[in-house]
Amino acid sequence: MSLNQKIVSLLRRKKLKIAVAESCTGGMLSNTITSVSGSSKVFTLGLVTYSNQAKISILKVPKKIISKYGAVSVQCCLAMVNNLSKISKTKSCVSITGIAGPKGGSKQKPVGLVYIGIKVGKKVVINKCNFRNKGRLFIQKQTVKKTLCLLLKLIK
Repeated sequence: MSLNQKIVSLLRRKKLKIAVAESCTGGMLSNTITSVSGSSKVFTLGLVTYSNQAKISILKVPKKIISKYGAVSVQCCLAMVNNLSKISKTKSCVSITGIAGPKGGSKQKPVGLVYIGIKVGKKVVINKCNFRNKGRLFIQKQTVKKTLCLLLKLIK
């Protein structure tokens, strides 16, 4: 059984629903989960909040957070996952924000820097990842894989 199948199966067993807010993965996580037969029983919402404006207007991330820390930050990722939880009214939520490249990185925030936020019930975990810059698709796929692994641990 693949990771995404395990997660859908576990969510079904535990009677949990999941919602996702993605930025740098552009919907890849939502696609990975919804590619599993029966995922409609657990998947409630998938948002691709790619722009800062979408993060602010849809996910209600305060403008101050983005101007002070940037969209790729622990603070933004935390606001994304917490607000997604309120919007979707689901017990398990995921937020992803990062720099998939090939451009857009800096010394402080290199290409491959990704924050993954997972909220299950009242527990919230923000994970900072630095993926090697082996191209945009590589970073996106690694982000989805890491997210599924973290999700599996937290749901169990």
